[in-house]
Amino acid sequence: MRLSVLDRSPARQGGDHATALRDTVRFAADVEALGYHRFWVSEHHSVPGISGSAPTVLAAAVASATSTIRVGTGGVMLPNHQPLVVAEQFGVLESLFPGRIDMGLGRSVGFTEGVRRALGHGKDAAAGFGEQVTELLGYFTGKQESFPGVHAIPAEGLRVPVFLLATGSGADQAAELGLPLVIAAVRGEQTMLDAIGRYRDSFRPSALSPSPYVVVSSAVAVADSSERAWRMLLSEAWSTTYSRTHGVFPPLLPPAAVLAQPMTDRERRLLDSSLAGQIYGTEAEVSDALRGLVERTCADEVLVTTSVHDPAERLDSYQRLARVADIGLTTKTVTG
Repeated sequence: MRLSVLDRSPARQGGDHATALRDTVRFAADVEALGYHRFWVSEHHSVPGISGSAPTVLAAAVASATSTIRVGTGGVMLPNHQPLVVAEQFGVLESLFPGRIDMGLGRSVGFTEGVRRALGHGKDAAAGFGEQVTELLGYFTGKQESFPGVHAIPAEGLRVPVFLLATGSGADQAAELGLPLVIAAVRGEQTMLDAIGRYRDSFRPSALSPSPYVVVSSAVAVADSSERAWRMLLSEAWSTTYSRTHGVFPPLLPPAAVLAQPMTDRERRLLDSSLAGQIYGTEAEVSDALRGLVERTCADEVLVTTSVHDPAERLDSYQRLARVADIGLTTKTVTG
């Protein structure tokens, strides 16, 4: 079992985006020292509460500040980009940091019409995701047929591990393409378990992945008490709730400020829903919860995505989680 980290570079109330991005780079070095396997960054556009908008650029900064941990994206939203450009970007990353780069790909498009127009793509762009992935992979092998005579330099001939991010139906594409799957219980755990089952049953071995590989993503908070761990998760849960009621994901508030917020009944239900299924508690409680998650999903890896208001509390949580891993799970720092 491997434990890895996805950091979305959250902005915090009273801070700025430059600070959030620099914090991500420092956090990656801390995570590496704790023995986590991967450190991934994400892609979000026009989101006030998230600073990570250019994942390959941020991945380069993270890789420069670290030396052993694998670095990648969770993920590049391929419908927003031309496959040739994505191949070139990852070719540069792999050339500069050989053997340490992961290419995580998602099929989401911009969340609003304005963002989609600014990116030059509509809602229907995601429909061609499978063809886009095939074209992208062809640039690495030199066998892409969409644009004869076009070569992705320096990507051609390089081998970069590829992961597909999914919430449900995307698992079927990962199986068809023979790629590792990254999945979260966004639509409930049973939906996730069903998707994982379909993925394993219909997986087609490929040169990139001869057998199914499942990465389950979850927020995890570990503290000296269950209540403190729960409070740590409130900041992101409230930003998620606010985005569902106001259409904007704001910078993270301190937990005390969240608890002091006047909330409608709907907002309270949404806040509870955002916290449902997340893993939090003492080291012993989290150890049991992680074991249960791994047993139910037969996951090969757990990708931890926790965002909290206080960076010091976040680091303490990951230190505690590393101890849990040493006791109950076995993290590895091998590549691949």
